[in-house]
Amino acid sequence: MRKFSFGRYALPVYSVLAFVYLLIPIAFTFFFSFNDYRRSNITWRGFTLDNWTSVCEAQGVCAAFATSISIGLISTLIATTLGTMIAIALVRYRFKFRSTISLLLFLPMATPELVLGAGLAAQFFNFGVEMGFTTIVIAHVMFCLSFVVVTVKARVASLDPALEEAGTDLYGSPSQVFWKITFPLLLPGIMAAALLSFALSFDDFIITYFNSGPTETFPKFVYTAASKGLPGEANVIGIGVFLLAIAIVLTIQIRSSIKAKRLAAMK
Repeated sequence: MRKFSFGRYALPVYSVLAFVYLLIPIAFTFFFSFNDYRRSNITWRGFTLDNWTSVCEAQGVCAAFATSISIGLISTLIATTLGTMIAIALVRYRFKFRSTISLLLFLPMATPELVLGAGLAAQFFNFGVEMGFTTIVIAHVMFCLSFVVVTVKARVASLDPALEEAGTDLYGSPSQVFWKITFPLLLPGIMAAALLSFALSFDDFIITYFNSGPTETFPKFVYTAASKGLPGEANVIGIGVFLLAIAIVLTIQIRSSIKAKRLAAMK
């Protein structure tokens, strides 16, 4: 007869409880996206599909969502482009103040968002810059840039220089070697950095709140509407974003698994 071991079951039980705890807010959001609410979406009034069939009926929710998407895409494009170039420069080249620049790039990651948001707002105010869409993009690029550099830098450091040297030996020009060898090898890291950057930009509230002025983003809309309970349409958008993120992760994992199996079969 096997003795009962608390340690054997402690970790699985803890993992399940932690997983359930993390999913409670998501389950609540999903549940109340079907609520037949009137002015408040705090109490359950009945099941309906109207929130899913008329997502943009709630005033301002789709406009705020579109603004967040636009800001996320623009800031991601800029941060990913600049961050990739900086990461390559920091790994491949030796220049003055290289270590100082590497240290400074980590500061936005270590600085509390409250301090960063307030500092940027003060700078914009001192320079007489009107708060709005542009200031949000500038702020988002600033804090997303560090995450892109860190992510792509790790990928650049792991590349085998022999592959690029082989391209040079085959009379490839520097641009041909970069676009046909270096860039494809860096692409997974760049895509991961871009996805992380977009997620950070779309989700940000504190820095956006300090530097947005009258511009309404989706996190600001959620914060304003939270006192009355989020409109069911906002819950629908939140669940849609969550399901899309899950679908992207699953797709990447499945493709990676299939590719690994094919490479194993070829050996």
